[in-house]
Amino acid sequence: MIVASSSKVAPHRLQSRRFIGLYALAAAGGSASYSPFLTLLLPVRVAEIWEDRAVEILSYTAFAGAAAASLANIAFGWASDRTRNRRGWIVAGAATSGALLVAVKEVDTLSALLAMIVAWQIALNMMLAPLSAWAGDCIPDEQKGTLGGLLSAAPAIGALTGAFVTLPGFAGADMRLALVAGLAAIMVLPVVFFGKPRPMPHLMKPAAIPIGEERARIAPKISMPVRRMWLARLLMQISEAALFAFLLFWFQDINAGMSDNDTAAIFTTVLFVSIPLAVLVGRWSDRAGRPILPLTVTSACGAMGLLVMAGAQDLGIGIAGYVLFGTTAAIFLALHSGQTLRVLPRPATRGRDLGFFNLTNTVPSLIMPWLTLALVPVFGFDALFLLLSCLAALASVLLGTMRRL
Repeated sequence: MIVASSSKVAPHRLQSRRFIGLYALAAAGGSASYSPFLTLLLPVRVAEIWEDRAVEILSYTAFAGAAAASLANIAFGWASDRTRNRRGWIVAGAATSGALLVAVKEVDTLSALLAMIVAWQIALNMMLAPLSAWAGDCIPDEQKGTLGGLLSAAPAIGALTGAFVTLPGFAGADMRLALVAGLAAIMVLPVVFFGKPRPMPHLMKPAAIPIGEERARIAPKISMPVRRMWLARLLMQISEAALFAFLLFWFQDINAGMSDNDTAAIFTTVLFVSIPLAVLVGRWSDRAGRPILPLTVTSACGAMGLLVMAGAQDLGIGIAGYVLFGTTAAIFLALHSGQTLRVLPRPATRGRDLGFFNLTNTVPSLIMPWLTLALVPVFGFDALFLLLSCLAALASVLLGTMRRL
């Protein structure tokens, strides 16, 4: 089925700009609710209490948190499907996760910290899972590219929130936790109370089953487009996670003078450059009725960037390769989030199904360390980047050979 251009769609079949804008703000609030805590505030607190054991304990919390987040996202997505009440779960999750975040200041034992992280991740996904599914209930296919483009701002705003609350002399450690909770609520809750989305009853009807993909009534099979979209995102997330974790070490391997501040500046620049590009590409995909083409192209460009990095002998070429990969990967992941809603066939289980897609965000954290340990000590970063380039290229092939949506 070829999707019509949004410019030719009747206005009443399009969602209001107010709702889409507030929804994008809420998605940014979702990022702000966890990114500063996991990347800055938690490591600092753990280092203050446990000092030499900080890396070990952070590893425990990362594993426990990822496991809890994976299960909770599926569970609360399913719960919001069953109750048909996305907004109630979003509000409850925002309030509970915010309260638990503030309560972290009371934790001073390892068992209490692990319990708190698990509880916080459960509450956080009580908010995030219904919020993700709500977009599928309210935003039609003709605007999903635009939605994906706007979602690209979420990681950048999460990073900015962390930079803001950690300004020297601005707030103490305990106050920073409260600030993160408050800022996240300020961004998330307006869409719940003031979004007022136009009803989209056609989005709540099950998708037609394509000829040749008939499914059993009792135990439906996963359609091929869903499988391809899931696997393609997993492959790109593995590449992105590896670069996020080891970018500094690789830069210093090329040039020992490369500092952590230099790396952070490049990473932040890439993050912000990708936002307007993602918005432009997303809007183009809506107008042209080509939702998957940008994903195919950006994953292919990401593979090329990794290939450049694998062969880089000097810092300039290495940075150029990373900029190509980082920018196109950010665009891919943002647009993919919007277009995933297009391929899920059953609105009645949309929240649960998105929970399974969320595994593509957590599973890479379990896969990536083993890839790195197997390749880098023996063959160097070149071999790792060659493998990651192959994974990104496979993602492009999966999407490029998928039937037209």
